[in-house]
Amino acid sequence: QVQLVESGGGLVQPGGSLRLSCAASGVIFSVNGMGWYRQAPGKERELVAGITSGGSTNYADSVKGRFTISRDNAKNTLYLQMNSLKPEDTAVYYCNARIFVAPGRDRDYWGQGTQVTVSS
Repeated sequence: QVQLVESGGGLVQPGGSLRLSCAASGVIFSVNGMGWYRQAPGKERELVAGITSGGSTNYADSVKGRFTISRDNAKNTLYLQMNSLKPEDTAVYYCNARIFVAPGRDRDYWGQGTQVTVSS
């Protein structure tokens, strides 16, 4: 059974920083693309940042220059460094990963979500 467990959310003032982590555990053959999504109240879930197994990254325009996505393939762990946080970054952040449990057997997995609140 594969699980994604997120940590690092919380309450921070505008202009502050947070670092989210997402650890994948269980029977894992390999991990392909990984990403962070977020969902604010009354809004649809949106992609914040993604990273391939080779390290190529992409970001939503709203977070470019402020957020950095990275991964540790040896630990099957994904990170999101969030700087210069704004109130509009407030949302539940979800980790996503495309995981192979065996050759040819892959699917998307989601974490349980971690709340990020940016407020003074």
